Amino acid sequence: MALRLRPKQQAVIDYTGGRMGVSAVPGSGKTYTLSALAAHLVASGRLADDQEVLIVTLVNSAVDHFAARVAHFIRERGLLPNLGYRVRTLHGLAHDIVRERPSLVGLADDFQICDERESGRILRQTAEEWVRHHPDMLERFIEPTLDAHSQNKARRKDWPDLVVNIAKAFIRQAKDWELTPADLHRQWESLTASEDDPALEMATAFSLSTEQLPLVEMALDIYTDYQRALTYQGVVDFDDLIRLAMQALRADAAFLERLRYQWPFILEDEAQDSSRLQEEILGLLVGPAGNWVRVGDPNQAIYETFTTASPRYLRDFLQQPG
Repeated sequence: MALRLRPKQQAVIDYTGGRMGVSAVPGSGKTYTLSALAAHLVASGRLADDQEVLIVTLVNSAVDHFAARVAHFIRERGLLPNLGYRVRTLHGLAHDIVRERPSLVGLADDFQICDERESGRILRQTAEEWVRHHPDMLERFIEPTLDAHSQNKARRKDWPDLVVNIAKAFIRQAKDWELTPADLHRQWESLTASEDDPALEMATAFSLSTEQLPLVEMALDIYTDYQRALTYQGVVDFDDLIRLAMQALRADAAFLERLRYQWPFILEDEAQDSSRLQEEILGLLVGPAGNWVRVGDPNQAIYETFTTASPRYLRDFLQQPG
């Protein structure tokens, strides 16, 4: 395979195993390099027929790009493409895991996934219903000096949109921390039962000002109703999939060992945007003595706001001994 690689890229291609962190700025050719590494590992003869190199990337468009790149490099080596590797987003990987053993997390074999469009519709419907039942909530935050036209616009358009966005961020973060509505209600009730100032206690616990606490209570109410709607329809959303995949891996040691065997090499793209759950899921799949290559820019994160995604996970990994 005639590749013209820079020294840092060649060092990645020369990888043979263990844990390796690669700091790569935009434009450094990381997609090209990771794809070449995947093809090299597939062609190396180190994989059994039932094993794959697992590539985990951030978005669906990157999945297609990686798959095409790896297939190209595989063909250049005279091998059949689409064998010996798998490219997935974290959601796609979680779906593969849960779909293989849905009973481990209490799902039927024919469980359905609520796609982003449908889950967004359910969330907006739930949030707008909450707004209708709490017409005075906006008055706590609206600027009294606004003219009548601006206040009406805020009530009709800006406020409902803001409620949806707050609830969406809250739900995503709660699910990434594996916290159900019941878990959060218990935490909330224990804080409000404190003998000290409950508002101060809650603000400290959630790293918020006391003025923001009503928004937390609002988001929790919407999360509760949203999750109830999903349960009623018998579906799970994409964030549920990640949480449930983690539960499945913890629930059955034999299942986890089989997946570790199936994916002896894990290559992670855009690792600076790894969330807490992604870090834990991939760490479990790799195991204490597995092979894990993590590539990303530790000084940049696309999805850090309102999620547990953080370049801190990549920075910590880069500092670990190889």
